Amino acid sequence: MLDPMMRRLIDGPLDAAAIRLARAGLTPNAVTWTGFVIGLWAMIALAVQAYWAALPLILLNRLFDGLDGALARRMAPTDYGAFLDILLDLLVYSGLVFAFAYGRPEHALMAAFLIMTFVGTGGSFLAFAVLAAKRGAQTTARGNKSFYHAAGLAEGTESIIFCCAICVFPQYFAYLAGLFAAMCLITTAGRILMARDFFKS
Repeated sequence: MLDPMMRRLIDGPLDAAAIRLARAGLTPNAVTWTGFVIGLWAMIALAVQAYWAALPLILLNRLFDGLDGALARRMAPTDYGAFLDILLDLLVYSGLVFAFAYGRPEHALMAAFLIMTFVGTGGSFLAFAVLAAKRGAQTTARGNKSFYHAAGLAEGTESIIFCCAICVFPQYFAYLAGLFAAMCLITTAGRILMARDFFKS
């Protein structure tokens, strides 16, 4: 929901940083893997309840996620790079929730429910992208992407806000997870309706 607005704010700074990264000889895939390793450290921090250590690591992981795309746009984007980008993002988001539940097992049931709703948002997103690509459909509403990005209530920006919120307010995880799970379910339902109209012909 908030991604188009955020893209207008961050695309310029990310593109400027990507110029420097390209001059330094870094590749988009190297940036993607570096961000993933940072995400793993964020998971470890959550698992040991070091929430204030996890917070900057999550933000840094998301920064690297934006930088790899900006760098890819300046170089030659590859299908493997796009594959890595989406796969490692899904692993990080679900891994952060799992790690939180590992540290506070009393929240395991709600964490499992939230991860289930992640399957809905991720699955609907990818299924829509695959079929849109089959038809040659494109959109730039969420930036210049390697595949079709279907809109939803819970997208990247909202996911970042949620992950940061559970670091700042870990005692309210159940409420935050319940709210975000509801947003994910609404997103999935919305994409089902969108797909019904988009692919009806």
